[in-house]
Amino acid sequence: MLDIEDFIEERGGNPEKIRESQRRRHAPVELVDEVIALWQDARKTQYGVTQIGTQINGVQKEIGLKKRAKEDATELLKQKEELTEKKKIQEELAAAKNAELKVKAKLVGNYVHDSVHVSDNEDNNTIERTWEPETFDKTKQAALSHHDVLLRLGGYDPVRGVKLVGHRGYCLTGYGMFLNLALVNYATAFLFNKGYTPNQPPFMLNRDQMAKTAQLSQFDEELYRVSEGPTPSESDRYLIATSEQPLSALHAEEWIQPSELPIKYCGYSTCFRKEAGSHGRDAWGVFRVHQFEKVEQFVLCGPDDSWDQFDQMMANSEEFYKSLGLPYQVVGIVTGALNNAAAKKYDLEAWFPFQKEYKELVSCSNCTDYQTRELEIRHGSKKGKQIVGGGKKEYVHALNAVSLGMIPSLVGIISLIHRYRHSVLLSEHYAAFLRTTKQRKDSLCPRCCESIFLASLSSCLLSRRPPRK
Repeated sequence: MLDIEDFIEERGGNPEKIRESQRRRHAPVELVDEVIALWQDARKTQYGVTQIGTQINGVQKEIGLKKRAKEDATELLKQKEELTEKKKIQEELAAAKNAELKVKAKLVGNYVHDSVHVSDNEDNNTIERTWEPETFDKTKQAALSHHDVLLRLGGYDPVRGVKLVGHRGYCLTGYGMFLNLALVNYATAFLFNKGYTPNQPPFMLNRDQMAKTAQLSQFDEELYRVSEGPTPSESDRYLIATSEQPLSALHAEEWIQPSELPIKYCGYSTCFRKEAGSHGRDAWGVFRVHQFEKVEQFVLCGPDDSWDQFDQMMANSEEFYKSLGLPYQVVGIVTGALNNAAAKKYDLEAWFPFQKEYKELVSCSNCTDYQTRELEIRHGSKKGKQIVGGGKKEYVHALNAVSLGMIPSLVGIISLIHRYRHSVLLSEHYAAFLRTTKQRKDSLCPRCCESIFLASLSSCLLSRRPPRK
């Protein structure tokens, strides 16, 4: 969230700057004034706590004088007890007021970067750049969708998946599973060679940690709750929707020295979302599902470095998808479609020949200090930040990018190979991970797994029959 003092002019803040950012987001501007009003109310309530404390101190001095004079202090002790109870009630009220203030402040979005196109219509997203292989022909449509290709390969089983878990359940099988595992290994090795530290975090977060890194609206709409009882409680955990959530909380309550930055993680995780698309969008196949794997870039850096890191993370994503041979476009997301934490966001969308449209594979956001403020991930040494006269706390900046959504990327590769049939080979680097798969005696081809897969794919497409088992 934003610094509360940014809302308060007397504390050096600029509430009009926040109002303007809200206008550009096409978000409620009145939230700013509501935060200011709540701050004033919370401040008065906290002042009441201080006043009662002053009264208690005064009574305590009188009690001391009575005792030294060996006089009866019963009435004063009773008065102190009453004041102590009154202070406790006032402190609880102040805590509730501060909690209400915090909840309201979290509804206000991050400062939008000046380069972001102002609009509340995603049709106005900007195309920043495009890339395609030399042999790419956008007019050529695939004869089969990705899920038809996977079915003919024996690469996934949607029927039994739905039987096991319900709506949009699936099992990856055979070459579908091998392709997915190869993608994981290739993506993590790719980022490792870029200086990222691989990290496979827990698939669940405590409620308090999730509340600090996820938008409140996500709790009911997207996140699965794991509870030991029938009703919500403080001991609840939530299945993660992205490895960004646990990775962002990894350094909570820490002071990070400038010499330690940037900290770059390659996060790999299984992810879970209740919401898997809306109004029937991508309702078939495995493009939008409730359980999926992702490899992500997550970076903590100094406040002056975050925009350079943003550019580098997008460059990494583009290099990765070029290596897979997937045609793509980089899209700048308009202000009205940004989530609260993002100051700026780019998507990378790959071309899907069967649908003849681009679909999102990568989403890269610079969240500046919006997340790290609530997580208390401080920048600089403890001693250096204890500024005499009142200086602002400084926080590291956090950035995230889905480097590889396994299932969407798998879909893209399947679609690409199908469109060109077996005349197109997989990326040399990606194919190397497929070659590590041991051959089975009943494989269609005695050569490497890449050749087995391509031969099987070509055979099933040309014959329109499932490959033999």
